[in-house]
Amino acid sequence: MAATLIVSLAAVVLPDQVQIDDDGRVHLGASLSKPSGSASAPAPEPEPTSPPLTRDEVDEVIRTAVRAAGLDPEQGKSTVPAGSNLNRTGWVAVREKAAAQSEMKAICADLERQGWVLNPNGDSADASRSYKRGGWYLLVSTRGKTQAPSNTLSDSQTYLTMTGLQLNLSDIPLPEVTVRMR
Repeated sequence: MAATLIVSLAAVVLPDQVQIDDDGRVHLGASLSKPSGSASAPAPEPEPTSPPLTRDEVDEVIRTAVRAAGLDPEQGKSTVPAGSNLNRTGWVAVREKAAAQSEMKAICADLERQGWVLNPNGDSADASRSYKRGGWYLLVSTRGKTQAPSNTLSDSQTYLTMTGLQLNLSDIPLPEVTVRMR
């Protein structure tokens, strides 16, 4: 599961460099121009022109989306203290599994309402969704006890997380590598 989340985040950060085909193969590096025996993942939608966002603005986006899911942002906690890192932010809360999926869907719907562009590569509607806007990337996910071992989570609980990263990786060339995820 951790590998899936990492690949999902990589696919949103570098959609031209990371693609997942229908067979579960992850292609790193040059874009797939000729799929080898399988269809490539759909091309990402172009990001609407939007000015760069600040960390404070992304923090407010997260609070707004959490409220739209019917949650109080204070029920969770920030994963990166304010002012400590201008390129990272996040929020996490312990939620009941029965409610976490619908809360995640409500958060995702609000992000789209706010103009965040969904990444079509590598996401799992039930486990993680990733978005891009204004130079930032947001990963919304749920992680239960098996994916995030914890002594504090019961079997009926999961972590509901939002992770925001501001990355400037578009100029870094990647070698072409193909791996198969099972």
